[in-house]
Amino acid sequence: MPATTEPLRRLPVQGRSAARVQRIVDTCGVLIDEIGYDRLSATMIAHRAGVTIGSLHQFFPDKRAVAQALALRAVDAYARQLQDRFARDGLTHWWDGVGAGIDEYIVLYRAVPGIRIVHRDDVVVGARAPDADPGDGDAIAAQLTRALTARFAVADPGRLHVALDVAVAVCAALVRFAFRRQPGGDERVLTEAKEFVQACLRHHLSLAESAAAAPSARNEGRRR
Repeated sequence: MPATTEPLRRLPVQGRSAARVQRIVDTCGVLIDEIGYDRLSATMIAHRAGVTIGSLHQFFPDKRAVAQALALRAVDAYARQLQDRFARDGLTHWWDGVGAGIDEYIVLYRAVPGIRIVHRDDVVVGARAPDADPGDGDAIAAQLTRALTARFAVADPGRLHVALDVAVAVCAALVRFAFRRQPGGDERVLTEAKEFVQACLRHHLSLAESAAAAPSARNEGRRR
């Protein structure tokens, strides 16, 4: 069956069906960690999850749809964790929020089986959060942009989103590198990743804020 941009064929309406879907998605993550995505099949997922292949296909057309569901569930968890972090911590500037966002991204990598492989475009192509705008790009960047814009006085949210799209791609590569070096993530590389991304964003957006402030300063000078 062809891959789909909508992971679930239909929503489970009964508690038992919902539990079965969650078990299928959980099993997919575990198997991806064990054997990789390319060797995975829907039949393997069904067998390990203790369901029939027909039962799996009631909700998912193929293995990619299950992987997409795993990715979207992780993004939803990331958004909740980020909101909790912002509410709990006394963050004073948007780049502190970026640091918190990177921390929670690393937590996601450590806590969710399969996510290290699943959060790649060639696996979850077409997957996005249910309420995402078609122009959102990377779902993690979209969630982080929303959180930062809601919490801080960001001069140009659109520019922040573009910058975060790039930063998340760079950060994801560095995080994957850290986890290749050590199973739990090489702390030295993770620290460097955070500092590198924060420095790039600080430079990029500070220039944007300076450029935005310049016309106001010139207008003020003319009025005087």
